Amino acid sequence: MNDRDATAASALRERALRAIAANRAPGFHFAGNFCEVAFTHDARGSVVTLDAGPHNTARDGGVEFAILAMAADMALAAAIRTELEPRTRLATVSMSLQMTGAAARGDVAARGRFEGFLGGGEARQGLSRVDVTSGGEVVAFGHGAFMALQAPPGIELFPMPGPERLRAAPAAEADLGDAERELLAHVDATLADPAAEGEFMRHLLGFHPRRTGTGASGTLRNGAHVANRVGHVQGGLLAGFAASTACAALPQNWVLTGMTACYTSPGQGAQLRASSRVLHHGMMTAVVQTEVTGANRRRVLEATTTHARVVGN
Repeated sequence: MNDRDATAASALRERALRAIAANRAPGFHFAGNFCEVAFTHDARGSVVTLDAGPHNTARDGGVEFAILAMAADMALAAAIRTELEPRTRLATVSMSLQMTGAAARGDVAARGRFEGFLGGGEARQGLSRVDVTSGGEVVAFGHGAFMALQAPPGIELFPMPGPERLRAAPAAEADLGDAERELLAHVDATLADPAAEGEFMRHLLGFHPRRTGTGASGTLRNGAHVANRVGHVQGGLLAGFAASTACAALPQNWVLTGMTACYTSPGQGAQLRASSRVLHHGMMTAVVQTEVTGANRRRVLEATTTHARVVGN
């Protein structure tokens, strides 16, 4: 490792230690803290922002789709949460994102707008819309539906923490708890993996899909690196896992153009599995269906993605 690579690795490791320190404030999760997500509100809605850099970009220099999906999911939920008690737990029922084709090559801002409630009582769903920009350009827009749920037994929910958590000093390694040491060890293993060069985030999340005869498959280890505040795989990252597997079902000269994800159960289990099947493979467009399952092979997510062949390839 040359001096430049060592400096970059040191910066990523320090970011991870800051995220671990920020994670000690209840209400948020490691992936959001690692990406230094910030929440703001104005008259036009709720805004989720995060910076772009070596910590969350792909080999082509664009922000990983999973991070864009995470920002979109958070912004959609934040817009609904403004109409509810701040510590309310929201579960994603569905989320649709349409890509615009603009390259995601800059800091990300996702603006969510509340659109009302559907139904009533315990079955009531909050509805919202989102626009996602990167470097000031709209890279995706979409909508989502969310349902308020009780916290799992033994887990107390807290409101989303404020921006002061982003000023946390890096956690001292000598003071790390067992779970924090395990998390840092995962970061170190990712930094040491030559295959992760240029796409640190994808390897940190653990997306390793492989093409099969009918599509693609992949596995995702559940843990603090992908979990939300109740220990389930975060909804946007779950969509990113499905999209990553769907993209692996097609040649590299095809790009993701849109996604509709329906969430059927929490992302629980030590390991989640994704299976993608190509429904349509035309000259210029393709459609892929992906199922993600968790503990006891229970279906967690069903996603349909659209893809386009890059002209000239």
